[in-house]
Amino acid sequence: MIGESEGRKPRADALRNRARLIGVAKQAFTEIGPEVTLEEIARRAEVGIGTLYRHFPTRDAMVEAVYRHEVGQLAEAAQSLLETLPPAEALRAWLRLFVEYMATKRVIAPALGAMAGGVSALYETSGSLIRAAVTLLIERAIAAGDIRADIEPEDLMQALSGLSYGASAPGWDARTLRLIDVLMNGLRPEA
Repeated sequence: MIGESEGRKPRADALRNRARLIGVAKQAFTEIGPEVTLEEIARRAEVGIGTLYRHFPTRDAMVEAVYRHEVGQLAEAAQSLLETLPPAEALRAWLRLFVEYMATKRVIAPALGAMAGGVSALYETSGSLIRAAVTLLIERAIAAGDIRADIEPEDLMQALSGLSYGASAPGWDARTLRLIDVLMNGLRPEA
């Protein structure tokens, strides 16, 4: 390919454009919905449509990139939070991030569902990353004596499913923050 060789690092401006496109796409999916056009995303990102297509040759590639980015940030947040907060507070903060992630996922779910080839492999990968983050957070909180020792990652995963159920409904954030407090109180070891 002219101008590009395999194994060569992408230019800094190309990386910035890609990151900007992913961020703008997430915002556009949230504001407009899954029917937002790639042209609108390029316009909002202030790049040409050719630049968008160089990074994301199909709509599916754009949707997948937004989803993978969100999952990656959520998974990485577990370790980052544990480095700066006590385990129970890291878990609480991560639960809030998870609910925000679910709100984004619900917005792009129709576009994900319409992807050629389906999303089972994508969901399997994201599920593994989220499960690993939950496991890390639970193990640290149990070791610190912040939560009950009988809590399993699957327990919290199921609770998260319920917490995020209404994540796209009006007023979801205040209700959900209250429910996170209820959940955290229920995870505490018995006195």
